[in-house]
Amino acid sequence: MSQNTPKLTPEMLIPRMGEYIVQKGLITEHDLQRALALQQEQNTKGGHYLLGQALMDLGMLNRETLDQVITEQIIQLRSALQASHRNLEQRVQERTADLNEALRRLSELNQMKANFVSNISHELRTPLTHVKGYIELLISESLGNITEEQKHALSVSQKATGKLEDMIEDLIMFSLASRGELSMKLDSVDIRRLVSLAIKSATNKAEDRGVKLQTQFTDSIPFVQADPEKIGWVVNQLLDNAIKFTQSGGSVIVSLKEEGANLVIISVADTGIGIPQNRMQEIFEPFHQLDGSSTRHYGGTGLGLALVRQIIEAHGSLLDVKSIEGKGATFKFPLLAVRD
Repeated sequence: MSQNTPKLTPEMLIPRMGEYIVQKGLITEHDLQRALALQQEQNTKGGHYLLGQALMDLGMLNRETLDQVITEQIIQLRSALQASHRNLEQRVQERTADLNEALRRLSELNQMKANFVSNISHELRTPLTHVKGYIELLISESLGNITEEQKHALSVSQKATGKLEDMIEDLIMFSLASRGELSMKLDSVDIRRLVSLAIKSATNKAEDRGVKLQTQFTDSIPFVQADPEKIGWVVNQLLDNAIKFTQSGGSVIVSLKEEGANLVIISVADTGIGIPQNRMQEIFEPFHQLDGSSTRHYGGTGLGLALVRQIIEAHGSLLDVKSIEGKGATFKFPLLAVRD
């Protein structure tokens, strides 16, 4: 301990001791001011002169009375601290109970939301099937001849019903995932063929937007262990997203790469608008769009990436996202390789 550090005494632990002594009637306010003046005078000489010493030196209090006063204040201070501690513990218990109740209610609301989405999605599927069927009958002229203008209008309607059907299927898949009922049927999957089919399916959309599609993988890429339907949906969703958020003249690259002896890395990279770093986690929130305005430029339910991550994690894998705002984004995840 430094030589300049004052020796700790009980008096140092007592705040506003002078006021307490005045309140007890042991000294007057005038006496207190005299003692404080003496304390200040002595301390200017470089010492550690305490108020209690000043009161004794001036003959206003004796040691026994001063010790009694200090003891009383220490007891009061300890009682106040204990009461404050008990009050704090009670408040913590109350806040913990409130938080647990809020979490319980949130869980119930999430379950209700999942059930609602599931019920509505299934109810929408039936009338949509009828609409889709009749449009196909009309286009095929099974119900009579139609003009080219009518055929074009029906073709537009058919595309719209296709999009609506995809959205309904996404909602159903989301409700299953939310309830932990998203089943996985793992099999040996030719990931090269799956990616090639996804590229072929997305070609028209990419051409319409002026986006170049590319693949990067060799014939030596092994099969992977996966649910072919679910992983096929994931690749299609990531590809669709990449095209949607890439401006004309940009490109989207789907690559497959072996990592070590047991993994195949699936990657979808684009040169699009990118994602702000401080909003990276928002893209995985269900029903959420980064552009939430009524005039937003990009459509969608906001379910795609939330489902993508859930499906990938159900495979025991993790989705990694890297992005630079204005320069594009890369989504990639590993799957177990299947060796002969």
